[in-house]
Amino acid sequence: MSSADDAVRGECARAVRAAVAGDWEQAHGIVQQLDEPLACWIHAILHKIEGDAWNSRYWYERSAGRRYHDHADARSELLAALAEADRE
Repeated sequence: MSSADDAVRGECARAVRAAVAGDWEQAHGIVQQLDEPLACWIHAILHKIEGDAWNSRYWYERSAGRRYHDHADARSELLAALAEADRE
């Protein structure tokens, strides 16, 4: 994995941690700067949390096969995204 990939994963993990801590704005600010499937997935989750289903579905389309209804709740989905971001 390249250092650029590591950097993206690190930013994705930072975004998820911010979201789990309740800082939607910070999390959104991080992922909207990234154009990578993991970041798009997190972006989709954030819009799901916000209640913006249309925008959420748009970001799911860019997230490499993940879907709006794949997870029962947003928190468990954020934790799944964090686990993926933390994978080496």
